[in-house]
Amino acid sequence: MAEEAVEEAVREVLEQRALVGERLVVAVSGGVDSTVLLHALHALAEPCSLALGLAHVNHGLRGAESDGDEHFLAGLAADLGLPMAVRRVVPGELRAGASSRERPTLQEAARSLRFAALAEIAEEAGARAIATAHNLDDQAETVLMRLLRGCGPDALGGIGEWGREGRVIRPLLDVSRAEILDYARKRRLRWREDASNLDLRYTRNRVRHRWLPELARDLNPQVLRAIANLAEAQRRDSEWLGVLVDAEAARRLRWEGDELLVETGGWRDLPEALARRLVRRAFFELRAGRDLSRVHLGRVADFLAAGPGAPSGRSIELPGGIRLKRERKNRSRFTRVRVE
Repeated sequence: MAEEAVEEAVREVLEQRALVGERLVVAVSGGVDSTVLLHALHALAEPCSLALGLAHVNHGLRGAESDGDEHFLAGLAADLGLPMAVRRVVPGELRAGASSRERPTLQEAARSLRFAALAEIAEEAGARAIATAHNLDDQAETVLMRLLRGCGPDALGGIGEWGREGRVIRPLLDVSRAEILDYARKRRLRWREDASNLDLRYTRNRVRHRWLPELARDLNPQVLRAIANLAEAQRRDSEWLGVLVDAEAARRLRWEGDELLVETGGWRDLPEALARRLVRRAFFELRAGRDLSRVHLGRVADFLAAGPGAPSGRSIELPGGIRLKRERKNRSRFTRVRVE
């Protein structure tokens, strides 16, 4: 991709999301991806009438190197004449005091705190959107890792073009890391290298530095694009199915105190894919999505399909303190779901 084409990809996203003439916050870690995104947006600031601000979240996970990233970005913001907002977060605090079942991983905690900090910065700046530097390689790595771990079809949709109710945009999602590096080198940009990105003990790094290059060399030179096309097709299908799930959930799921009631009348007539998605929706409403497996989905769907004619008071228990119990009246069409 030519140098100008990187900026063209960014411009296209700005136009698609009606962000020309708006104020944006750019999430910058100091690595090459986010540094290129910042420079590309800066190059488009005048032609697209953008008001930009640099946002950096310091997780403090790499000690002096984390502080070095912040110092580097302060200099970059000054060079570009941009305001910079910094938030320091402590991911370990989000994990403290929680049970092993409820405790997020360090990466999950960092991600949650990072977005909350970015959202706060955007709100204070009056920004319409937060721009992040996820790219084509990130997409392929994410989809492949989810596939290898075992996942449902929605997870194969990977990283969306935008997220968090449209507030996050990802202008480089269609741009490969090789193209990003080419842009950076031609522009003679400086960036920070995170040594942990080379540590092959981490699965993502093995996918990035070993498996994907081997797949590209031995099987398909366009493997990144092939995986990204799969993700896009799956996201589109999931969006369509999501409309059906929303309608069915509005009809079948309702809260009564701290219990979720599930309307089971006609459940056995639902397509299996829709029934399982409804079960997943119910679990997430109960904030128990992390404990859900394919086996649990099937078990709950079968239980609900048994209908109101099943023995009175029958119940099943699931991981995470979830208990499903039918109403005591045999004619009731509801199953109660409680977190105990």
